[in-house]
Amino acid sequence: MSSRAPRPALIALFTAGYLAAYLLPTVVGRLADSLRLSPTQAGLIGSTLLLSSASAGFTLAARVERVGARRAARAGLLLAAVGYGTAALSASVPLVVAGAMIGGFGSGTATAVAATGIAAQKDPHRASTLGLLSVSALAGALYLSIPRISPTGHALPFAALAITALAVWPATHRLSSPAGPDTAPTHTHADPALKSPLPYARSGAALAAVIVCWSMAQNSLWGVSSRIGTVQAGLSEVTVGSVFAIALGTGLLGVVGAGALGTRMGRALPIGAGTAAIACCIALSARADGLATFATGEIAWNTLYPVVLSYLLGLAASLDPRGRWAVLVGSASSLGTACGPLVGSSLSQAVGFPAMGAALAIALLLLAAPLTAVALHTGGRPLFAGAARRRSGAPVGAMVPPSGLLEQPVVEVEIHPLEAPAATAHTKDEFTTAGPGGLQPEMSSSGYASTSAR
Repeated sequence: MSSRAPRPALIALFTAGYLAAYLLPTVVGRLADSLRLSPTQAGLIGSTLLLSSASAGFTLAARVERVGARRAARAGLLLAAVGYGTAALSASVPLVVAGAMIGGFGSGTATAVAATGIAAQKDPHRASTLGLLSVSALAGALYLSIPRISPTGHALPFAALAITALAVWPATHRLSSPAGPDTAPTHTHADPALKSPLPYARSGAALAAVIVCWSMAQNSLWGVSSRIGTVQAGLSEVTVGSVFAIALGTGLLGVVGAGALGTRMGRALPIGAGTAAIACCIALSARADGLATFATGEIAWNTLYPVVLSYLLGLAASLDPRGRWAVLVGSASSLGTACGPLVGSSLSQAVGFPAMGAALAIALLLLAAPLTAVALHTGGRPLFAGAARRRSGAPVGAMVPPSGLLEQPVVEVEIHPLEAPAATAHTKDEFTTAGPGGLQPEMSSSGYASTSAR
């Protein structure tokens, strides 16, 4: 995808793709009530939706350029609208599951296109934060409005997902068409860059593997947060929705702060310290027995979560300007998110909410170490094509390989200036018509004039 892809279109696609994961608690909770399912069964439907989304990302990781951003985005949005619309209008469990899977695949397709375009932007971290800012704002507004429009039923959350996909459709006309001889002369099917191996394979694979567990731990609690509020803390759905809206609103402030800070402090500190702080918030929220503890845990957690996620997505985007690692890591995150509702429901039924929260907090503390190590190991790499940095961090005017090719190390060569001999000052009287005194032409033995110095 061209680095000139319009940022508003990418942010809109990012919002449509990520919204399903943000609405997961109300989707799972309402499925259990309206279809008379157990919490585990409802969580399994939510996991199926997100698993389908992850599979779309893995399928399209290296194919967005070939298929074309516009075509892939429109196909994804169409699938999301049809799938979620079917789930909203159906009261049959098989149809709801099928609609959730189709809609999830559409969401994953939109996310893959957005991630590929964001990775090619001049500042992928800032583009990621803007996307998280947009989806957090929309999810917060929906959490405030859905309980007041319809207190029960799963139709409204699914309808909101379908309507969002349709609303984003007009933005796709500004995306690029499929790669080919006429539309992308520098990126044809025969272009070696399109077939180049993934750069930084070990760092990217480690990041993808760890983020599966990181996202699973986060969404194990997020998938049952609504039940913690209504069952354990004794709150109404309207109150729980208001807490979620406030939490997502404070998350906006966190995302704005992360966007303003950028990578001035590097990525290791926000990722490592932020993950440790999230672990504490999850433990507190899972032990909530009233409005105060529930709101404190959820608000603090949702403030930190998008901040750390933005740095993780920015880290993945910096590994490959073509966006392949961004898509793969995002899909790995969706895979962990897909397992979250099922794991959270199973753990809460087996050991209760407090023990589940403690186990998730310990897991996150253990995951903070490898995430920090990957961030430190890749901290000196370019954030985007066309920019390189010295090991000291200062920018240099160096050439970097084309997108998709392995980066060559920047070698610093110290150049020591030659010491010129000290010039001798001459007075006017020392000069003759031939030059300074002492440098007069001398006659060689052959009779030709020569000079003893130049």
